[in-house]
Amino acid sequence: MDVVFAGHDQPGPAEVYSTQLERLNQAQALARRRDRLLGYSKVALFLLALAAAVLFIRRPLFLGFLVLPIGVFVVAAVVHEKVLTSLRMRERAIRFYERGLARVQDRWAGTGETGERFLDPLHPYARDLDLFGRASLFELLCTARTRAGEETLAAWLLAPSDVEEVYARQAAVCDLKDRVKFREKLFSLGETVRLGVQTRALSDWGERSPLMSDRTTRIVTTTLAILWVLSIASWALWGLGSAAAVMTVVNLSWARRLHARLEKASASLENAADGLDLLAGVLALLECEHFTAPKLVALQAALETGAIGPSVAIRKLVRMTESLKSRRNMIARVRDVLVFWSAQVIFGAERWQQKFGPHIRVWLAAAGEFEALAALSGYAYEHPQDVFPEFAEDAPLFEAQALTHPLLPVSKAVRNDVKLSDALQLIVLSGPNMAGKSTFIRAIGVSAVMAQCGAPVRAARLRLSPVTVAASICILDSLSGGVSRFYAEIARIKVICDLSEGPRPVLFLLDELLSGTNSHDRLEGTHFVLRTLTEHGAIGIVSTHDLALTTIPGMMGARAANCHFEDRFENGKLIFDYRIKPGIVQTSNALELMRAIGLGVNPTR
Repeated sequence: MDVVFAGHDQPGPAEVYSTQLERLNQAQALARRRDRLLGYSKVALFLLALAAAVLFIRRPLFLGFLVLPIGVFVVAAVVHEKVLTSLRMRERAIRFYERGLARVQDRWAGTGETGERFLDPLHPYARDLDLFGRASLFELLCTARTRAGEETLAAWLLAPSDVEEVYARQAAVCDLKDRVKFREKLFSLGETVRLGVQTRALSDWGERSPLMSDRTTRIVTTTLAILWVLSIASWALWGLGSAAAVMTVVNLSWARRLHARLEKASASLENAADGLDLLAGVLALLECEHFTAPKLVALQAALETGAIGPSVAIRKLVRMTESLKSRRNMIARVRDVLVFWSAQVIFGAERWQQKFGPHIRVWLAAAGEFEALAALSGYAYEHPQDVFPEFAEDAPLFEAQALTHPLLPVSKAVRNDVKLSDALQLIVLSGPNMAGKSTFIRAIGVSAVMAQCGAPVRAARLRLSPVTVAASICILDSLSGGVSRFYAEIARIKVICDLSEGPRPVLFLLDELLSGTNSHDRLEGTHFVLRTLTEHGAIGIVSTHDLALTTIPGMMGARAANCHFEDRFENGKLIFDYRIKPGIVQTSNALELMRAIGLGVNPTR
């Protein structure tokens, strides 16, 4: 799939973000001055009206003059509220561009959503490839404002998609990539994702049976409310207080009978309805924008449920929910037990539930996909030199040119070429400490994950077949679980071997395999594991400090090779070039590093 970049005369993302930030900050400074002016004006108008009221309290004919300052005060209050709203929205837009500029300038770590709630220590590569957590791939990519968007992006990172779906996402990302203003509007909808809609609670509420749906309850409740109002009117008009007293007792009794079901239904709706305004805003943007990518057009089509659009329907539910929340004040409670206002709201909400509830899960899925695609498009816009991968049918294959890790600063990253296929299935990567072995194999794994997610990758070119990524890089022991690091590592190896028997070839990435045992067992165990994986059609890399493992390619023939990273000393300092080279490493730096930090290590004689 070809990727078209903006022409050289087009401003880059850093310039665009800086320009927008300057414009927004200027507008924000002006709005703050208006905010202060309107605030002082409201205080002055209030004091003026108060002084006039005191002055004219004994001259009723002049009290009419109070209409003018009161009217001006009301107008000022309305205008002030609009200014405050614009301040809040502009502040969110400023954060959008500030975070974008931080990503472009490699200052983004610790500024976004970490996604740690998605981290499963048993997942075959999530922890090893730093998908979640501070300074993770998720934090770099994610700009979603809803939990549905976060959950969708996390799901895409945790499992590969079919090639057809990946190409569809690539086309959608290209469609969205240059719509900076559109992504700003999307980001500005929500204050923080933590306040967003509870996706599971909302979809479950939409699909469960109504709690107050029986016809008898609705008829009796409505009838009693009308009769009570009529009894109060008859009391006022004809002095029939006994009728009002009887109806009051009857309604109080009915309210007590309804109370448990009403509270349960209200709590269920309120729990599900948190952040609905944000969801409505996301859907409204998706409904109204014109797209050309088939996937985005299909997402719009999935929202067509009738004459009323999803965003309009959800805002109607928002209004009902806000009305329901007001039942907690004292006046509303009296109103509730006599005219059953909250019950009427629940009746309306459950009618909404029966009509639109089955569509909620589809709406949430569409909103989640839309936000995930917007997140990937933001990454594509901010990294115009990254490319979309090509998928090959000749499996297994991973062939990259000028590949580097996307979490490294562009100015410091060193690019390398690598090719793994059925001709060369295994690379044993040797090298000294800090030479770049672990970063290199992580770059391969992250690139495969991003490729099968639908994102561009940090390379000049990447061709790969669909693969199952599996890694043993960051294996931790568990004191509470009674699991040693060695046991945790061999358990992960078993998972990787099992995955290699699946329909997709495995791309395995192993760092310092079986380092928790003696040299003999390590060599025999590593040879067995690598032979098993390659016989199952897997491709991958194992890094090592133990030069005994570099004998393994000689046992496996042409399908395995040795490569290495190396260092050198210049003026008493270790220098690394981070370039992968063929063959076995000839240098070691462990003793020099120990001496460098003050450990007086001398060679044994």
